[in-house]
Amino acid sequence: MRLLLVEDNLELADWLARTLRQAQYAVDVVHDGEDAEHALAFGEHALVILDLSLPRRGGLDVLKSLRARGNTVPVIVLTANASLDGRVRGLDAGADDYLAKPFEIEELEARIRAQLRRASNRAEPVVACGDLVFDTNTRLFGLAGETLALTPREHAVLEQLVLKAGQTVSKAMLSAAIYDFEADADPSAIEIYVHRLRKKLEGGSVRIVTLRGLGYLLKAEE
Repeated sequence: MRLLLVEDNLELADWLARTLRQAQYAVDVVHDGEDAEHALAFGEHALVILDLSLPRRGGLDVLKSLRARGNTVPVIVLTANASLDGRVRGLDAGADDYLAKPFEIEELEARIRAQLRRASNRAEPVVACGDLVFDTNTRLFGLAGETLALTPREHAVLEQLVLKAGQTVSKAMLSAAIYDFEADADPSAIEIYVHRLRKKLEGGSVRIVTLRGLGYLLKAEE
């Protein structure tokens, strides 16, 4: 799952990015409003974490521009302005949630999970396909009752497949979801991650089907 973090405090941005990557998210980081505009215009993100006090262009302007383009990506606003007026202006501009600094990382992560569930129209935190289970709260996969050990990239690929179980997911979609700005994106490497996942899913009741020229599909064995 790929997130965009827009935060001009370099120390805070670095800490948040490292923490979220440890939770198996791919995280793009930019530090001002102009770079945020560019990232939002050309990147594909599942959620945006947006500070309002940004250089070059304010976060509120970035948010208004995003919504004016019809982009419905969930946005969690971070700001030091905890006043009622500040919260109202952020929500009226199109924010989905609002978190005042300072905050606990556990609360931010919970709000991220809630917004991702809402965006995918899922009420329950646990997603299952056959005997493969993904707990969106713990960010852990289980297969036949046992925790599945995955590398970060394997985790990202399998997350996309299980969230779209029964649907075709293209290589381009998988690549866009797992590679952040700093990664050396190689769409052909998706085949390697899928091969490794098939090995790890052996013995379970799910399999990854290759649809030539289209992508991959996760399905439960009948």
